[in-house]
Amino acid sequence: MLGISIYLSEKNIEKNKKYIEIAKKNGFHSIFTSLHIPEDDPSTYKTLLQLLGKDAIENGMELMADISAKSLTHLGLDYSNVSELQKWGVTGLRVDYGLNEKQIADLSKRMKIALNASTLTPAFLDELLKYGLQTKNVEAWHNFYPRPETGLATTYLIEKNKWLKNSGISTMAFIPGNDEMRGPLFKGLPTLEKHREIYPLLAYLDLTQNCYIDKVLVGDISIKIDTMEALSKTKDFIELRYRPYTQEEETLSIVEQVHTNREDPARDCIRSMESRLYGSFGEKSLKPANTIIRNRGSITIDNELYGRYGGELQIMLNNLPSDEKVNVIGMIIEDDLSLLQYIGAGKKFKLKRV
Repeated sequence: MLGISIYLSEKNIEKNKKYIEIAKKNGFHSIFTSLHIPEDDPSTYKTLLQLLGKDAIENGMELMADISAKSLTHLGLDYSNVSELQKWGVTGLRVDYGLNEKQIADLSKRMKIALNASTLTPAFLDELLKYGLQTKNVEAWHNFYPRPETGLATTYLIEKNKWLKNSGISTMAFIPGNDEMRGPLFKGLPTLEKHREIYPLLAYLDLTQNCYIDKVLVGDISIKIDTMEALSKTKDFIELRYRPYTQEEETLSIVEQVHTNREDPARDCIRSMESRLYGSFGEKSLKPANTIIRNRGSITIDNELYGRYGGELQIMLNNLPSDEKVNVIGMIIEDDLSLLQYIGAGKKFKLKRV
């Protein structure tokens, strides 16, 4: 599942509303907000939360709120009637300090809850289970880390998540945005330190394919719409941005179809299963052109000199020499080269011109 973060502010009500609508349109289903409410203005936050809840309901999205016992008091609520928030559109709470094991377990029987993954231990989980914790309503959430050099290590995240998954608990982590960053540091809000300045799609794939993460939320205020679109498409294919070396639209129309890497993947390249079918040029055959050195990320099509292989599209995984039988027709952009590792056997991909 994909989600966004919304930070409550009177001046951003309309902007947040539009952002939520765009996110929903692109397959995002979760909203996270923080309710650590300033003591001097609790009434404003109550109104803002209710407006956000209304937007979540209208868009059919879950709304998870990070809330403290003090914040509940400011909202006129306490542990006994916290489920009142559900009437406002809040579907779940991230709980950490301020509730004991019995209260957390009881709360899991009424609504979805998110526990701090870093402080969730086998002993603590056993206590929660003794009180009847409903693991189907429980998620383990990793924090985001605003200060550079403080994000988690990959080895720790994987080890923790393996245990959580084996315990029947789903997991969540944050990736940074690439549009409006959240202050005061504006250095991204990732869970993993290595994700701090990378393309959000790459961070998402790393978490979901390598780190046992079920849900991914964008921690920052926003991401670019084209990035949101690329994230939403991962259920069907991985989008790779490229720069063409040719202006021949007939050739580029083949390049920009949905392709599937062969089930018997090559060591040196991604091979499109469909391209020889796409590559039927009618009465024409593809003549040799731009048969230059093939660097990692080069997009190639075999020309007529390759006989029955003619028309096969490949993306280079390793640097290879030039070949008179292979036309180089484009190049994956630098920021997307690391995405190639996720196009394994039978994986679909689509090239987007930039």
